[in-house]
Amino acid sequence: MNNLEQITKYFPFWVIICSIFSLYNPDLFIWFSGDLITYGLAGIMLGMGLTLKVGDFKEVLRSPLWLLIGLVLQFTIMPFFGWLLGVLFNLPPYFAVGLILVSCCPGGTASNVIVYLAKANVALSVAMTTCSTIFAIFLTPILTAFLSGSYLDVDAWGLFFSTLRVVLLPVGIGLSLNLLSPKLTNIIKPFSPPIAVILITLIVASIIGQGKDIILSSGLGLIFSIMILHLLGFIIGFLFSYILTKNKIISKTISIEVGMQNSGLGVVLARENFINPATAIPSAISSLVHSIYGSIFVSIFKNK
Repeated sequence: MNNLEQITKYFPFWVIICSIFSLYNPDLFIWFSGDLITYGLAGIMLGMGLTLKVGDFKEVLRSPLWLLIGLVLQFTIMPFFGWLLGVLFNLPPYFAVGLILVSCCPGGTASNVIVYLAKANVALSVAMTTCSTIFAIFLTPILTAFLSGSYLDVDAWGLFFSTLRVVLLPVGIGLSLNLLSPKLTNIIKPFSPPIAVILITLIVASIIGQGKDIILSSGLGLIFSIMILHLLGFIIGFLFSYILTKNKIISKTISIEVGMQNSGLGVVLARENFINPATAIPSAISSLVHSIYGSIFVSIFKNK
């Protein structure tokens, strides 16, 4: 296993250890802030676009039910529980909206890494991430605005244009490069997963460092709500998928996709569309939590 694969394999470890260091000494990571976070997410999305080609998804397209199940679960149970847990834990409005926002985000590239390590269906994982990302351009702003209505007014159009800029544009560029210059992208592709891991880790550690005081003073309600949200995503994602497909590999894949959100997107959307910086905190903690869960599920799924 080369050094690049080592970086990717230990993705949950990097997120956890860097987040802990950031709580201890925020100056280690808060330099990665402002536009760097937006550019970091764009880099992750560009890397995902570089990996896309039609031939990888022939098997998935022969079974569109798998994809449909995953997408429906992604944009129904996660947003619903994001809203419900905010109510049950009586979170402050900025945390509640942040929790709703991250629950309405699509699957992220981190889920592709976890699916690969769990020896599940990587092609389905990438297809789900891609399709949920495309649908998120419309659904994330609409669902966030609808579910956050009881807390504050949300600029759905602002969310829409932010999502368009940081998701569709870089993914489209990556896909175009892959189609127009496959030799170049074949050179770049091996570097995409480890770079994505590094960028996700920097984004999460930076936001946690910036919100250190808020996190430490927020009590356990926010952390428990995020832990429950992702745990329900993994469990319900697996159970519903298995009931409908009777296929354990596919169910494991959908479980991981539903349980892991694109928390980096949640961070960027929160920063760009809400005045209170604390709105980005749930997304940062979310990335930490689902990374820990992901590593646990790798060991469970891999040995079954």
